[in-house]
Amino acid sequence: MRITEMNWSQVEEYLRHDDRCVLPIGSTEQHSFLSLSTDSILAERVSIEAAESISVAVFPVVAYGLTPYFMAYPGTITLSETTYFALLIDILNSLVQHGFKRIAIVNGHGGNSPAQAMCDRFAIERNVRIKWHNWWNAPRTWAKVQSIDPVASHASWMENFPWTRLMNVAMPNLQKPMIDPAHVKTLSPIEARNYLGDGNYGGLYQRSDEEMLAVWQIGVEETRAVIDESW
Repeated sequence: MRITEMNWSQVEEYLRHDDRCVLPIGSTEQHSFLSLSTDSILAERVSIEAAESISVAVFPVVAYGLTPYFMAYPGTITLSETTYFALLIDILNSLVQHGFKRIAIVNGHGGNSPAQAMCDRFAIERNVRIKWHNWWNAPRTWAKVQSIDPVASHASWMENFPWTRLMNVAMPNLQKPMIDPAHVKTLSPIEARNYLGDGNYGGLYQRSDEEMLAVWQIGVEETRAVIDESW
């Protein structure tokens, strides 16, 4: 159930029988040859597909996050932690005020992770339940990625789905050596770009759609379980 396809009275009716909702969060940042919106596209789509069969409300994705290290790549947008935390708090306060008491945050960007502790504190203070779900590296999904190809990382094949690749953009036919992700965080944006080159952290740029859809199916199933179970 997409909030974008509902009006206020339908949400009011929904809240009479269910207090769950899903808030996808992503980022607008370089993903090598893939869409700058990759993290947001994936977080929102996995949320919608996971929630569809269990009729849980899904809010629009928060498309901006924390990604200061990629600011030498044009198109990347980063928020400060102060701004980002305040944004999430305002969104969560709005949800709680309307009556949502079980909120699944489906995160598509590792850089957003500092906000998880803040969300945990919010849940305790407001007496609500919040689950933070990094969909791409949840146990079953990550195990499937590793079973296909253990050399997988940011902007590599593991994020190259039919809905994140771009028309008329050819992918290199090679496996890029892995870089050190921790080292990237110590660099200035310009140094990070010089170190990363095209932005892929390491691995092939593309694998078969059959393999990608197998990863996706598990990602949807695992996300659905987070939304639907053990509250």
